[in-house]
Amino acid sequence: MKTWLKWLLVGAISAAFGILALSNTVLASVSVTILTAILLSAAGVFQIVAGITDQRLGNKIWNVVLGALMLFLGISFWSNPLEGAISLALLVTILIASGGILRMFLAWQMRKTQYFWAMLVSGAVSILLAALIFADFETLSVQILGIFLGIELLFNGISLMVLAFFLRRHPELLERFKKH
Repeated sequence: MKTWLKWLLVGAISAAFGILALSNTVLASVSVTILTAILLSAAGVFQIVAGITDQRLGNKIWNVVLGALMLFLGISFWSNPLEGAISLALLVTILIASGGILRMFLAWQMRKTQYFWAMLVSGAVSILLAALIFADFETLSVQILGIFLGIELLFNGISLMVLAFFLRRHPELLERFKKH
């Protein structure tokens, strides 16, 4: 199978999963929460094992405590995925707002440059998005992770399909990358 065709296939699959996630955002949000639970639990177990096997007492205690916290969060998300989705949605919304505030601050630092307006608008849009989510958090909290996942998968799929068609027209660029 040609390389561009592989990228086209991966892009189509990603876009299809994006559409699927957007068609049932609550299920997608719960799926993200369950995956997060699995990863947190696994990381917690590894952290605890690393802490127990560490020779230094301070590191041992710190690693075991952090590992236990991650394991607790993982088990909590696993046993209550809907509440976990709400917690993760709150965290994501706070991070979006924080990023917007940071970009507004950076824009102010760049006020005498050509980049001021782009940074200012970017920060304002993030703050507005976070405000819109907070305004209807009761409804959006169980959907927002699924919405973000669906949008990301859809745009990722579209960009991979565009890349595939680009590689189809310009195979010499792919050969150049293979040499490096």
